[in-house]
Amino acid sequence: MQVRVLFFATLRDLVGARQLTVELTAASSTVAHLRQELIATHPAIRENLGIALAAVNEEFAFDKDTIQDGDEVAFFPPVSGGSVETLEGPEIFRLPDQAIDHDEIIAAITTARTGAACMFTGLVRGQTEKDGHLPRTESLEYEAYRPMALAKMKQVAQEIRDQWHKVEGIAIVQRIGKLKVGENTVLIACSAPHRDDGCFEAARYGIDRLKEIVPVWKKEIGADGQAWVEGSYRPKIEDQSGS
Repeated sequence: MQVRVLFFATLRDLVGARQLTVELTAASSTVAHLRQELIATHPAIRENLGIALAAVNEEFAFDKDTIQDGDEVAFFPPVSGGSVETLEGPEIFRLPDQAIDHDEIIAAITTARTGAACMFTGLVRGQTEKDGHLPRTESLEYEAYRPMALAKMKQVAQEIRDQWHKVEGIAIVQRIGKLKVGENTVLIACSAPHRDDGCFEAARYGIDRLKEIVPVWKKEIGADGQAWVEGSYRPKIEDQSGS
């Protein structure tokens, strides 16, 4: 059987390709077996692939999970109810390659009930302290596993709604491509009728959760070279559905 394998960030650089078509036998139809096949044909990725996260058809997968003919398998480094009334409202999920218009986003998640909105936005730092030094960053390059990233953004929004029932509008926007120092990189915004209705907490949760389960990576480019920045979060069973 054939499967399409996608690589991101460091793995893409090591393999030298964004995707490969791999032949598997019925006896080697798990994620673990696929890892072994890839290491055999691309030994340079052994160390990185051994700790890489996996997704099958845009859902987090584990080594014991089976693979079917025609599946899409992605490998990438870690990324950084009841009777309660809910006030579901507008939602925005984007992966733009242009600057984020903060005013447009806030306007888009504002409803007639909105009395408060909280926004977190990230910027490209020119210096990041490492081991007591402050090396200069010239730019960042972001890439995403687009279909899965958008699906996981929607999952984050649902998790926010499950915890903060009075949150109305939700926006999750992550830029991709090459960004200069000072440019905005990410935006999480939540609106609610009042400031005490959870919009502060929901926005903080949104950025933290995005860095855990939304497959987006960045490469730091500076005078001393360039390197992909990889996280340490490992997905759990509940990350597959948000339940």
